[in-house]
Amino acid sequence: MPETRDSLVSLNNAGVCVSDKWLVRGISLEVCRGEIVTLIGPNGSGKSTTAKMALGVINPSEGSAQCRRDIRVSYVPQKLVVDWTMPLTVKRFMVLSHTANENDIQRALSSTGTEHLKHTQVRNLSGGEFQRVLLARAVVNTPELLVLDEPVQGVDFNGEIALYRLIEEIRSELNCGIILISHDLHVVMSSTNKVICLNGHVCCSGSPEAVASAPEFRTLFGDRAANELAFYKHNHDHEHLPDRTIQELNNVRPASPHNLGDDASKNEELKRHA
Repeated sequence: MPETRDSLVSLNNAGVCVSDKWLVRGISLEVCRGEIVTLIGPNGSGKSTTAKMALGVINPSEGSAQCRRDIRVSYVPQKLVVDWTMPLTVKRFMVLSHTANENDIQRALSSTGTEHLKHTQVRNLSGGEFQRVLLARAVVNTPELLVLDEPVQGVDFNGEIALYRLIEEIRSELNCGIILISHDLHVVMSSTNKVICLNGHVCCSGSPEAVASAPEFRTLFGDRAANELAFYKHNHDHEHLPDRTIQELNNVRPASPHNLGDDASKNEELKRHA
């Protein structure tokens, strides 16, 4: 028997036209439970518009959009305006716009490694801590679909890797679908099921490897950008720990000057073209 896909949202040749100008056109995609679909492209390429069509926030001017009825959706915005002068703990921040009981809050904070920050003032969080708290707030209602708009902005390179892994863990734990939006090409992680490259239309789509080697992708972003994507996709089987050791799959090895230099140079190369 063919495998049944548990579709959450889909677009079929959809587009949005505003004041006789097409923001995006000819977009087809599907996000199923347990999948990560990544939308990449330069600023203004229609990534957020595409996500809003899929969620039913914007009606397509042509084509069709389908979203499962009564689906639980959580959204981590690209920008969040917070009055940093207001006394606001992480616990209070978790329930600003929706209700959650103590057990749900504890579970969400634990799942993102931020349980110890529950009584910390939000204004005192680092960039990485704040992004993790945003993720905790998004998963407190156990969403079926999670939309992450530029989820690693303001986070250093090692923090980005940790957040990517956390996103993978959330996907596995909740078995939810994830739409990941980014203009940073190296955000396309190894667990992404599908990459859709946008520039007002679908330039190319498929696995990270297929997109990285597509002529349309290289025309839009250049060979160096394709190599960046391939770098993150490669074999990132280690994690940089605070004590500057490197955690591999089953052991820890010290970070030699040679290894630190390699990673530092790759870090700088990626940041220059992010």
